[in-house]
Parts: sequence; C-alpha cells; structure tokens
Amino acid sequence: MSHTTKSRAKMVSRARRIKGQVEAIERALEGDGESEDILQLVASCRGALNGLMAELIEGHLKFHVLPPGDKASPSQLEAAEELMAVVKRYFN
Repeated sequence: MSHTTKSRAKMVSRARRIKGQVEAIERALEGDGESEDILQLVASCRGALNGLMAELIEGHLKFHVLPPGDKASPSQLEAAEELMAVVKRYFN
C-alpha cells in the first residue's frame, strides 16, 4: 500500500492516540466513571477512528482507484473530490 507507507508515521501516531482513548474508556468502565464522561470518551474515540478511516479511504482512492500519475482526467479528479467530500461528511 504505497499511500500508507508515505504517511506511516503520521498514521501510527494517530492509531496510538486512538489506543490511548480506548484505554481511557476501559479505565473509566472499570472504575466509577460517570456515564456522561464515558459517553464523551466513546464519542471522541469514534471521531478519531472516523478521521483515520477517511484518510485511509482518500489514500486508497488516490493511489489505487484513480489512474497513476497525471493520467486522471479532470472529470475523474472532480468525481474523486466529490466522493471524498461525501465520505468526510458521512464520518463527521
């Protein structure tokens, strides 16, 4: 996956932050965390996962769906941008 190797450090960092969020949820559930605080933690974690998913989908689209290099037509580029806008709205 060429798109993941180019930004590997950034994505690993994001995954580690998500891991920390999940661990915070676990600690809150094991302790006496207030339900509203736990809900906020879960919502934050979901948002972080959605952001990572959108980034991965965008990379996949750019590097595996569109023609390589500058061979994509303007209409293909426009369609890809429209699709990513929809994906980002869906995940937000």
